[in-house]
Amino acid sequence: MESRLNARSEVLGAIRSALGVSQDGERIAAEYAALPRGYKREATLTREEMLQLFVHRLEEYGAGVSRIASDGIRDEIAGRVEARGCGRLVIPYDLPTGWLPAGFDFVPYGGGGEASPMLSAAELDRMDGVLTGCTVAVAETGSIVLQSGPWQGSRALTLVPDYHLCVVFAEQVVETVPESFARLEATQSLPTTFFSGPSATADIEMTRIKGVHGPRFLDVLLVE
Repeated sequence: MESRLNARSEVLGAIRSALGVSQDGERIAAEYAALPRGYKREATLTREEMLQLFVHRLEEYGAGVSRIASDGIRDEIAGRVEARGCGRLVIPYDLPTGWLPAGFDFVPYGGGGEASPMLSAAELDRMDGVLTGCTVAVAETGSIVLQSGPWQGSRALTLVPDYHLCVVFAEQVVETVPESFARLEATQSLPTTFFSGPSATADIEMTRIKGVHGPRFLDVLLVE
């Protein structure tokens, strides 16, 4: 992790040198603070309006969404996994065991040792799907943010399997992208992925292809 951060700093430093701008940390911070910010930065919707918008955006993108109570997580996971025909899912090693229904094979990943090893891309590809939490979510764009944090695992975990079931708590949802960056400030050094709906892309002829950069299928449980 440290080597990655150092490499990032070196690349950004080289760009600043090429542009002839400041290398000094305090001056960089001052230049950043002085940038004009006339865009929307704060919430204007009620809490319920915001959650409805988040659900609407996800459904527009083709994701399945359920709004559930906190005591219904395990049952809803069972229903979603069964409906998707998934018998074996990979999970972050620290995912709450209370979420996991009986009758399915949940494979812990990333904790180290035989109980939760780091799986190869080929091994992840043989899984039916992945179950995770998230760091934050954005109603305005229908985006979910994953980091290498609690209940999320490394980014390979959610990029390789074809199906992703993500648990999002209502208090993790913010209205705007700037609000999400404020939430992420304390963990900004972690690898971070924003995604909005199932993975999809289009070629020059506008042929839509799903699953190129991540899961083809996404279900979201919004816990209130």
